[in-house]
Amino acid sequence: MNTTLATATTLKQSWEELKNQEPKLRIRDAAKKLGVSEAELLATGMGENVIRLSTDFAEQVQKFPKLGRVMSLTRNEGCVLEHKGTFQKIELHGAAPNQIATVIGPIEQRVFFRSWKFGFAVVTDTPQGPRFSLQYFDKSGEAVMKVFLQDDSDFDFSEQLVEAHRHSDQNSALETETFEPADFTSREELDFEGFSSDWENMQDTHDFFGMLRKYKLNRLNAVEWIDDRWAYEVDRLVTRKILESASATQLPIMIFAGNKGNIQIHQGKVRTIRQMGDWLNVMDPEFNMHLNENVVDRAFVVHKNTSEGLVSALELFDGEGEMVAQFFGLRKPGIPQKPEWKALLDSLN
Repeated sequence: MNTTLATATTLKQSWEELKNQEPKLRIRDAAKKLGVSEAELLATGMGENVIRLSTDFAEQVQKFPKLGRVMSLTRNEGCVLEHKGTFQKIELHGAAPNQIATVIGPIEQRVFFRSWKFGFAVVTDTPQGPRFSLQYFDKSGEAVMKVFLQDDSDFDFSEQLVEAHRHSDQNSALETETFEPADFTSREELDFEGFSSDWENMQDTHDFFGMLRKYKLNRLNAVEWIDDRWAYEVDRLVTRKILESASATQLPIMIFAGNKGNIQIHQGKVRTIRQMGDWLNVMDPEFNMHLNENVVDRAFVVHKNTSEGLVSALELFDGEGEMVAQFFGLRKPGIPQKPEWKALLDSLN
């Protein structure tokens, strides 16, 4: 047995022992305890309950509508979004390796294939019986998207999809890589006058990304350094008030959460809000959100100019300065945001 396979075998044994000690431990948390990535841990099941998929990820995602009704999960360290529904409409933009997919419908996403490296078809034993999923990861082994079949999904098509995209190498050894930290401008180097002017003259919320690139700005630094009229810090736990108010008044909202490979978006009303320890949850029939408030380090109210007036958001960041989640009032292109949403944000402190 070569060293790589021996290491994978040892890892598999360590995971089995850990599962015996903590049977309810999730794979993401098990990977942390064992000092490996989730993808590496999952790959130890190849040849048994896991099949590695080929790297033609855009082709695979384009076939997702044929799976029927599924549950799609996207997460980062602090926030998980889960939607049940169909992949109704998928549009690809650009060319590989920088392709982006826009998913519109009951499941709404912005997919960045450049960050995708590993894919797996997985069958997991659960108290309710076997559970089938398609799981995708970035080069560091972090999950970017998971799609879980439901009782009314098309299982026959899922088998066809897996067979068509089965990787030629079903070896359990993965080569993961770390992401190099980005090089950002310091406050002293920033052309603040230009930055401030560009912020004030935005015509669309998407102009914000171009502005960050232009000034080589970290997103957290941008909202920290801009004038208070555009962004200011509020208590890190204010999401409770946002969700409780939106639920009580049935104010439709948007929630964005994601990672390097995918952003999932909730659009609509939220109803059942539950606090469970550090976790703030939305527990609705077709949508769940799980926000780990222990991960939320800072929160900002952020205003951006558009041709339809101000668009305002609550933005949450973790201790590393990474985005955890964003909350907006639901609005359609060409229509101003609801005054009730702006008033709710203005009431935060």
